[in-house]
Amino acid sequence: MLSWALFRCINRKPYKRVFLYFLIIKANSVLTSDNTSPKTFQGLILALQEFWAKQGCVIVQPYDMEVGAGTFHPATFLRAIGPEPWSAAYVQPSRRPTDGRYGENPNRLQHYYQFQVVLKPSPLNIQDLYLQSLSALGLDTTVHDIRFVEDNWESPTLGAWGLGWEVWLNGMEVTQFTYFQQVGGLECRPVTGEITYGLERIAMYLQGVESVFDLVWTDESDSGVGNRITYGDVFHQNEVEMSTYNFEHADTAALFNWFDTCESESKKLIAADLPLPAYEMMLKASHTFNLLDARHAISVTERQRFILRVRTLSRAVAQAYYDRRETLGFPMCQKNQATTSQQEAKA
Repeated sequence: MLSWALFRCINRKPYKRVFLYFLIIKANSVLTSDNTSPKTFQGLILALQEFWAKQGCVIVQPYDMEVGAGTFHPATFLRAIGPEPWSAAYVQPSRRPTDGRYGENPNRLQHYYQFQVVLKPSPLNIQDLYLQSLSALGLDTTVHDIRFVEDNWESPTLGAWGLGWEVWLNGMEVTQFTYFQQVGGLECRPVTGEITYGLERIAMYLQGVESVFDLVWTDESDSGVGNRITYGDVFHQNEVEMSTYNFEHADTAALFNWFDTCESESKKLIAADLPLPAYEMMLKASHTFNLLDARHAISVTERQRFILRVRTLSRAVAQAYYDRRETLGFPMCQKNQATTSQQEAKA
């Protein structure tokens, strides 16, 4: 039996109304996903891609570099800059070397997946769209305990921050909402809405497993055209070996030199008015810093200095990208205006 414990509207400019839902379930309720839920990790990704494609999002492919979160993908970081409208969704493999546990921890990884949605300008019904996406995954939002818990976000290396909320599903954080205020030190006008799904956590809930390595990645065993493949089959060895490298074998002297090289290259590319390759070199510097951090090669004081160096690069890239798009006449704005005019003419 379901009861409403709290329904509250929060007015927080410029977000209009942000709804905080608390649906409280009796302790003896059996919480299960519907029969329509994706039965595999692969199916979960496909379901989210299909849902957001129907909302008009460009389904972008993962960025082919080491990044710590989906926000680092140019489809979010760079596209949040300036006035041009943009809607995209994509899977992003994310690496955080310090989180590795040699494949021995059932829910902590140095390499994992996020599903990222970026909507600019942020629509007023963004939370309703998110709840609809959960329904598309077979989760009945009138049955499960879904909470939006205030949790503002900041990325020191990206010079980015925003106001936002964690989304808890039956007591477990599964998504982060963020309304970007600044990216690369630049004000976000219009505000960009970001939704970041924790794919492994959602999949573990849907499949009812306690270890990420037990997740079913794909299962075609019944059809006779394939096998039952688990997350562990795909990634367990990777977790063991990459954790060993991150913590024990990464050459710190070489990494310090590589950081300096990436920083120097990024600065030269910015001066050459090439913000996209400059951004890639900044990302390489950022990941190199993360490896040095995993190796405990950086003191507390040095750590802040390295963060500042990466942030300085990200801000310079952001400004260079904005200037470049402005020189081009903000082409996505022009495209949007042309589409609007065509729609009005048809009406």
